[in-house]
Amino acid sequence: TASPAINGQQESPAVGPNFPLAVTITSNMPPQGVTVEVSARQDGSTTNFYTDTKTTSSAVSNFLITNTPATVTSRVTVTVTSKSKPTNKATGFYLYSKK
Repeated sequence: TASPAINGQQESPAVGPNFPLAVTITSNMPPQGVTVEVSARQDGSTTNFYTDTKTTSSAVSNFLITNTPATVTSRVTVTVTSKSKPTNKATGFYLYSKK
């Protein structure tokens, strides 16, 4: 899970300038941990303005999304991949905007 939820929902516009994201692994953690990839881009674009990747065995990974353009809808995509079984992968997204 992630806060905000990564189920495709639209978050209310916020002031920013930075947007915190906590990714929480609620299933059993694989023995070698997971890779958490977060990217953000203007919705409809293929160019990311933010990307970060963390490898962890912790249940929670914190990110701080920066460089969000104002007054446009942005899409955050989160992908969690097992280090011990790379085919075990989950991906979700949500939409947000900076006032």
